[in-house]
Amino acid sequence: MSQINRRTALAVSLAACGWVWMQPAWADEYDDTIAMFKKADETGKFWGDAYGYAVFPKILKGAVGIGGARGTGRVYEKGQYVGDSTMTQLSIGFQLGGEGFAEMIFFENKAAFDLFTSGSFEFGAEASAVALTAGASAKAGSTGAGAGASVTKDKASAVAAYRKGVAVFTIIRGGLMYDVSLQGQKYSYKKKA
Repeated sequence: MSQINRRTALAVSLAACGWVWMQPAWADEYDDTIAMFKKADETGKFWGDAYGYAVFPKILKGAVGIGGARGTGRVYEKGQYVGDSTMTQLSIGFQLGGEGFAEMIFFENKAAFDLFTSGSFEFGAEASAVALTAGASAKAGSTGAGAGASVTKDKASAVAAYRKGVAVFTIIRGGLMYDVSLQGQKYSYKKKA
């Protein structure tokens, strides 16, 4: 599928769900989202040892047959804001609905950080995320190439680990589609001016 067709399919799928295209996140949305993820027990160990992280306060996902997702985020290296990122995703198959979620990506080391900031990072089929409850308190889960059902806190701790230098967490912020698949998520990167 060509780049233009992908963009058109993404725009059509989000518009079909009745969404007005999201506005860029404000600075306090980034701080609020980081604070929300810091409250989660499952992310505790990552704040102390991660080389860097990327935070996406609002990712909107919609689908009517062809699905799409898009969100803007900030990238941090050793705790310092160093650039911006945009996540886009296109999926084809039977799907209907819409949702919003926040996403946090931790980078274990400089190599993982450099791969993400190369500007053409993409999650493959083996990628998975830990889904935290909206209150970011105790429950989380992970399934295959995405995150969905919450399970026990013990299970969440077992799956909350780096994989290929990256650990991903999501918090569903509402909607009718309870599935956050990482497969096909593509990230651009622009260094802070």
